[in-house]
Amino acid sequence: MAVAATFLAVSATSALAQGDAPRNNAAELAIDAAIPLPEPANVPPPTASDFKLDTTATVSPGPAKTPDKTPDLAKTPEQAKAPEPTKPLDAVAAPAAEPAKTMASPPAATATAPEPAKDPVKAASNIPAADQPVADRLRDLIATKGARYFDRKTERAAVEKFYTGRDYAPIWTQAGNLTATAKGVIARLRDAAADGLNPADYPVPDFSAAAATPDALAEADLKLTESMLDYARQAQSGRMHWSQVSADIQYPEHPVDPNEVLANVTTAKDASAALESYNPPHKLYKLLKAKLAELRGGSDGAPIIIDDGQPLKYTPARGKNAPEAEAQMSDPRVPKLRAKLGLTENADDIRYDAKVAAAVRKFQESADLKPTGVLDDRTVKALNTPKRDKQIDTILVNMERWRWLPRDLGAPALGDAYVILNIPDYTLKVMQRGAQVWTTRVVTGKPGQHATPLLSETMKFITVNPTWNVPPSIIYNEYLPALQQDPTVLDRMGLRLERARDGSIHISQPPGEANALGRIRFNFPNKFLVYQHDTPDKHLFAREDRAFSHGCMRVQYPDQYASVLLNIAMPGERYTPERIRSMYGSSEIDLKFPTPIPVNITYQTAFVDDAGKLQFRKDVYGRDATMISILKNGRGKDLENVVAHAQPSYARPRGPLPSAVNVSDNSFSSGSGPNFFERLFGGGSPTPPAPVGRPVRRVFTR
Repeated sequence: MAVAATFLAVSATSALAQGDAPRNNAAELAIDAAIPLPEPANVPPPTASDFKLDTTATVSPGPAKTPDKTPDLAKTPEQAKAPEPTKPLDAVAAPAAEPAKTMASPPAATATAPEPAKDPVKAASNIPAADQPVADRLRDLIATKGARYFDRKTERAAVEKFYTGRDYAPIWTQAGNLTATAKGVIARLRDAAADGLNPADYPVPDFSAAAATPDALAEADLKLTESMLDYARQAQSGRMHWSQVSADIQYPEHPVDPNEVLANVTTAKDASAALESYNPPHKLYKLLKAKLAELRGGSDGAPIIIDDGQPLKYTPARGKNAPEAEAQMSDPRVPKLRAKLGLTENADDIRYDAKVAAAVRKFQESADLKPTGVLDDRTVKALNTPKRDKQIDTILVNMERWRWLPRDLGAPALGDAYVILNIPDYTLKVMQRGAQVWTTRVVTGKPGQHATPLLSETMKFITVNPTWNVPPSIIYNEYLPALQQDPTVLDRMGLRLERARDGSIHISQPPGEANALGRIRFNFPNKFLVYQHDTPDKHLFAREDRAFSHGCMRVQYPDQYASVLLNIAMPGERYTPERIRSMYGSSEIDLKFPTPIPVNITYQTAFVDDAGKLQFRKDVYGRDATMISILKNGRGKDLENVVAHAQPSYARPRGPLPSAVNVSDNSFSSGSGPNFFERLFGGGSPTPPAPVGRPVRRVFTR
């Protein structure tokens, strides 16, 4: 009894001394957290059974006492289950003075063997119990098979980060049921064809069949995430890379950020609209999308069938006094033909007149027929082809090319001003604040090696009275062979030949009315060494097909074009065409833009005009045919490969010259003065970019 009383007093004193002492280390805090503390009002007085006797002391046994049957509320569950030891009669403890503080101190036996702390990750998880098995399986799949679903490192890292941040809870289901977000994403993927994409490229897993097991639900979750990222990437950047189509295409990359896609789509009120937003925002793209729906849905009514019959031909009237009617054929099929070709004027006229013949000629060009303007059997058959599959293919590849262009075509500081040139239509437009400011006809490059490249660059300045520095390709391929035949040809053309000490050759033409660049050159430095300029050959602008240049773009009214651009870049200067023409002379004048104006060279063989009519143009460079072949014959993600092409040569031509060739006296040194790129675009232009590939085609993956 003396020993027990002493132990009780010491324990109580220790509890009073330590009850308010703060716990400073992790072990002590864990011990406190593991002991349940009852409300102070319900704490019973301690009994002798609360304390462990010192078994090393000698205690005289006394008579046995019947154990108290009253349950001890202060016992732990472990203590309640343990058998009750026999208590000595004299081991009776007095009530503690402050039971609450006494109980705040754990018994010595518990302190020596604390309960382990709970797992902090699971304790912080908010995953519903029904989703926890799916989350556990997602954790395993991402860790062991992530590369099977996401072969791009950036996407794999983004997915792992996103799932980790949500404790691997499934994205698209809750308790095995599809969420509203998932339904929106699935609806967009299944309607991918509306944006010119292929729904088969974005498979949707069967969640109804997958709901049976956590494994199947987890796999379906990752597959839908994969399809969503594939859609966003291809909607923004394209199903194929532009380098696969031709070496003369160079657009800035604008890859999609998978982290942004995951965050944007999963938090959007309308997940379908959020995913659709990765398609091009341009007005002309959206107009093409609407026309694609019309062609596929037959919203223009029942197809018009042209009956077979004799060939119809329009022959212009001969002689000043010949009546026009005598030169025209009449046929009851002509009204249907007018409707088929979209000619609304004189819709019921049965005469095969000049307008009908011109429309037939244009259709023949679009159908790869000889453009004779005669309605023959082959033309009738092409007109009656079901639902114009060729037109749908043409729209699809044009929508694809819109994905390559920058999302913001213009300069925000200039009211989103930009220049856009459509090669197959041979037109150039200046746009500002979403509206056309000015337009003109252009001459573009010949098909083949001289095709005008597709690019997006910025126009930095205009040169009045430019010097024409002949590109190396023209020197090699045309002028050096011409000199072998006629050593005086350059003199007669007004060209000047200079030879450097290292033997390289430079040919130029001084400013003047006969200069090949005309009076004005519009400079937007690029790796293809092309630009826009005036021309002395004005008669070419009257042609319907105007692909005649070596790659540069000739502008019909350069003085007006210059004044429009200068008034956008420097509105306070009030440039007029007359002011521009007053600068014509023999000395170069550079007019620099404080803010460069973007220039976008495009290839639109299908577009919607200002009247809302779908227009088609001849595939002058064969770009449509190449892209259609790639889309129909390509396999999966191979379409997104990047092909490295050889860069243009910037080296000055070298080679022997005939003895009779006139070489300028003030020959230049190859180690001094501006290089060819600087001569071409002006002294302030950057040096040409370093080559990114060899002549052999190499394939990379975006």
